[in-house]
Amino acid sequence: MRRDVVILGSTGSIGTQALDLVAASPEAFRVVGLTAGGGNPELFEQQVARCRAAAPELGASFFSGLGEEASVEAATLPCDVVLNGITGSVGLRPTLAALEAGRTLALANKESLVMGGPLVLDRAAPDQVVPVDSEHSALAQCLRAGTAADVRRLVLTASGGPFRGRTRADLHDVTVAQAMNHPTWDMGPVITINSATLVNKGLEVIEAHLLFGVPYDDIVVVVHPTSVVHSMVEFRDGSTLAQASPPTMRIPIALGLSWPGRVSDAAPPVDWTRPQTWDFAPLDDEAFPAVALAREAGRRGGTAPATYNAANEVCVAAFRDGRLRFTGIVDAVAEVVTRHDVGSPADLTLDDVLAADAWARSEATRVIERSAT
Repeated sequence: MRRDVVILGSTGSIGTQALDLVAASPEAFRVVGLTAGGGNPELFEQQVARCRAAAPELGASFFSGLGEEASVEAATLPCDVVLNGITGSVGLRPTLAALEAGRTLALANKESLVMGGPLVLDRAAPDQVVPVDSEHSALAQCLRAGTAADVRRLVLTASGGPFRGRTRADLHDVTVAQAMNHPTWDMGPVITINSATLVNKGLEVIEAHLLFGVPYDDIVVVVHPTSVVHSMVEFRDGSTLAQASPPTMRIPIALGLSWPGRVSDAAPPVDWTRPQTWDFAPLDDEAFPAVALAREAGRRGGTAPATYNAANEVCVAAFRDGRLRFTGIVDAVAEVVTRHDVGSPADLTLDDVLAADAWARSEATRVIERSAT
């Protein structure tokens, strides 16, 4: 029996790859709804036409729409799995809507979990959220080898981005083109720059804590330039399990759509007939302080992670527009997070999260404007 799938953010990197997987496995999946942000309407129209043609039996019940409200509505459609491939904070409300409707949520929108951690966890039933980030998909696979009590540490791998090995001084005059030149992954502009600053890895540390309930002190980041080992779990007996595949999002996307099953030939495996060398190194927190800052925000809890994410989105936009230096991105985010009054993390509401998000964006804008004077 085919699984009915709703894809939110269909014109982005995750959404387009998901549609490729669905097209390659028509016996396994059927798309019943598509939404996008509206930045590429021609591509969206083409995607809608292809999906309608692939499932003519749906007729008028096929759903398509642009914008946040359309994604919130689509997240509640009758289906087997909702893939949230939206980038940024606008993914939060669709995430909550899918969970409240009882849908299995394949979550690539890490920002919604980081922003609304307690809100998301309170609404999620066991196994309702399936991670689509390659690192968290890897962890979920490795964790099936033992119980929670067996786990000593989670080990998140990071490619190190295009500036691996550079000092902070080396990063002062980095250009947008240089930051966009990721050595192993082909991603959208925001995630690519987040990977260059390692803010993305900071978000993933918070996400790992929330998804798997492992303390921040037991989540470590190691630099692995080839991005073949996507993450590892260290168990209390001293063994470490790793999940390995060439750097592609097709495998975690396929797992998100089919969990706990697997899609045959989702992507080519590692070629074991060729020599393989895997290097690992500790993270340079001085050159790349974003991960340590994320840990601090995560430990503070409440709305602190939301301010980390929101301030970063504003700062990345300013960097892309030439209004902020590369090193100024994390510096400005740190200033905003430090100034934020978390208040009482208990009884967090959606209004609290959205208010913190708005405050952080306004505060980040002021910090950027001041740095330009």
